[in-house]
Amino acid sequence: MATPRTLPTVLVVDDEVRSQEALRRTLEEDFAVHTASSATEARAIMAREPIQVVLTDQRMPEVSGVEFLREVRREWPDAVRIIISGYTDSEDIIAGINEAGIYQYLLKPWHPEQLLLTIKRAAELYRLQGENRRLALELRTAEPVLRCQVATARARVKQAFSLDSIVRAPDSPMNALCDLVVRAARYDLSILLTGESGTGKELLARAIHYGSRRADQAFVVENCGALPDTLLESELFGHRKGAYTGAFEDRSGLFQQAHGGTIFLDEIGETSPAFQVKLLRVLQEGEFRPLGSSRPQQVDVRVIAATNRELEAEVEAGRFREDLYYRLATIPMRVPPLRERHMDIPLLAESILRRAVEQFGCKVVGFAPEVLPCLQAHHWPGNVRELMNEIQRMLALSDGPILGTDLLAPQIRLAGLAQTKGSSGSLRARVDSLESEVLREALARHDGNVSRTARELGLSRLGLRKKMSRLGLA
Repeated sequence: MATPRTLPTVLVVDDEVRSQEALRRTLEEDFAVHTASSATEARAIMAREPIQVVLTDQRMPEVSGVEFLREVRREWPDAVRIIISGYTDSEDIIAGINEAGIYQYLLKPWHPEQLLLTIKRAAELYRLQGENRRLALELRTAEPVLRCQVATARARVKQAFSLDSIVRAPDSPMNALCDLVVRAARYDLSILLTGESGTGKELLARAIHYGSRRADQAFVVENCGALPDTLLESELFGHRKGAYTGAFEDRSGLFQQAHGGTIFLDEIGETSPAFQVKLLRVLQEGEFRPLGSSRPQQVDVRVIAATNRELEAEVEAGRFREDLYYRLATIPMRVPPLRERHMDIPLLAESILRRAVEQFGCKVVGFAPEVLPCLQAHHWPGNVRELMNEIQRMLALSDGPILGTDLLAPQIRLAGLAQTKGSSGSLRARVDSLESEVLREALARHDGNVSRTARELGLSRLGLRKKMSRLGLA
């Protein structure tokens, strides 16, 4: 049970002792009740006690209830003020409600349950007012801290997506591309990034954004190849309620969300000619029209597009609008595939491994020396994304601090073995030698179990036995 000190405090002001006692009996179970017979006595109580609710009679010998509450409002503005009156006093009270800031007035004769409910609501109002003041003070105090935290987070993001974060060797073809990015980022022009899937086009787009004057604004991404035309148009330009089945409310599009910043349109080559017309208008006029709306909206957005297609060939074939192509390709940039960046692979592999170890909490310290030549010898059709997947897979399969060649995918290990064997011997003999070595290693890992070895190498059990027979491993 709560102690009196924990109960909300109420001051009852009434010159009639019997009325005081009736009010006290009604309230004392839920409130800490103080009583006063005059305004003078009430002032003294309020000066020494933290009164939350003041309940006063209108008719008192010194001053009226309204006049007393007017004084309470000046001296103790936090206290919630309630007055009790007879019907004959109601006009005077209504006239003084605004001046005294009276929360509510009760008519005589009052009902105990109504009185109790009114006082409880007044005490809750007092608590909420105090909570609001505390929160407002905390917000004012926290504002500089929050501003500093936002600035720190923004600086961290800029650093994470700066060109310094792009791993490359001194003789890498990425160096010339990064120099072009630095120069192009400063100018508010459209950029078209071309290159195979997985080469890091989005990473470069972010580097352009965070190196531009728009760095403090939004960077928004949309994969244009993932949605049909209608949904893509709604996603980019927004829609009005009722524009199509399921459009139950207005929705802003990504162009509107990116206002002042940058929008990255990946796989732009997958869009239809009909959609390309609408996108061209945004680039030419800086305006778009949400689905279901008749009014165009102005927008200030820098567009960076990317594709793994040869857009010039698509233009010649009539599948991509020539005018849109030249709007997008104000500054074209080709991102080289990983097979043209073999000198970057050791640095990339080490960087990916460090991040993966930190992410998964593993105790791996590095690669065995023979692993990196195997990685450099592989063709990497999936580019950096495939390299990342391979290293994460090795990490998941490892049971020691060093990642060895036994953890590499067979085709990658085979590429490394082909490189180390040199160019002597016929092609057939060299391939047989490599296959024999791969099969021996796989069989040893599985203690000669043909079924498990076949599953690892992606062969049928019969196919593996035929290879073993041909190579003299049966």
